[in-house]
Amino acid sequence: MHEQRPLVLTPGDPAGIGPDLVAMLANTDSSLDNAVIAADRRIIEQRAEILGLDSNFADYSRWSTDSGTKILHINCPCSVHPGKAQSESADYVLNTIKQAVSGCLDGQFSALVTGPVNKETIHLGGFSFTGHTQYLAELTDAPRAVMLLTDENMRVALVTTHLPLKQVPDAVTSELIVEVTTILNRDLKNRFSIAAPRIAVCGLNPHAGEGGLLGNEERQEIQPAIEQLRQLGIEASGPYPADTIFVPSHARQFDAIVAMYHDQGLPVIKHAAFGEAVNVTLGLPIIRTSVDHGTAYALAGTGNANPDSMRSAISMAQTLVANCSHGASESE
Repeated sequence: MHEQRPLVLTPGDPAGIGPDLVAMLANTDSSLDNAVIAADRRIIEQRAEILGLDSNFADYSRWSTDSGTKILHINCPCSVHPGKAQSESADYVLNTIKQAVSGCLDGQFSALVTGPVNKETIHLGGFSFTGHTQYLAELTDAPRAVMLLTDENMRVALVTTHLPLKQVPDAVTSELIVEVTTILNRDLKNRFSIAAPRIAVCGLNPHAGEGGLLGNEERQEIQPAIEQLRQLGIEASGPYPADTIFVPSHARQFDAIVAMYHDQGLPVIKHAAFGEAVNVTLGLPIIRTSVDHGTAYALAGTGNANPDSMRSAISMAQTLVANCSHGASESE
């Protein structure tokens, strides 16, 4: 059955808190039961030893039926010191993601959960990398991947992601808004089991352009996109001013909010639920969730890292897998 396959977890930057979180969760609760850690075994065991935790991980075998946390060993060619970023680890970090994605695509794993990486470290290692979202789209041949941050009360999807602010206005086109919102609508149905999603679309400018006084993107790109989405049968509305749509009494009227750029939408949900929110990548042929925080080098190896976001990401992945499995069984 689909839900019996293990999920796979990549801890991310080996010098960050990702290995800490894996060691902590493996010792504190059942979050990592039926999970596979795609990582260098030595790094996870070393971090567990530093934290004074057990490191009793079995080797992963595709044909094993044993329960518990297992490790798919992927060699890291450099020595790792908690809190000290090393560009030499970049190839290793990307390789863990590649192997985990490959396992999801060939049916070994039910979902991918990712720990935090450092884009600058990967760049210094000689690789072009703008983030997990775009990289996963490349690995899975997905035409478009959509970043969604979610907690119990709010879902925020982004039209543009890791893009310099001065490039955002030119990037916000009707075509892109329609593409992103269509993916959002589809995955809200298929993965979140929301039958008729209600989607709010933000404006780009203050007060959604104030009728053109503060910018024309709403008139020229965003409103036409909303009209096209409605013609496609998608319950989208707006454009709404970003300074009011996120007010809880307004936001709760919708199943998701589409923000035009990274720092328009994400600061709101991170302020409300940092450490518990989950990053979900939509538009992929696989399920992928992630933590809502970075590598936190200063906390690596100290025992002070908080595993709540990783725990939430694992729980969300399991929920999405169950939703997809349920939908598949109903349609058969």
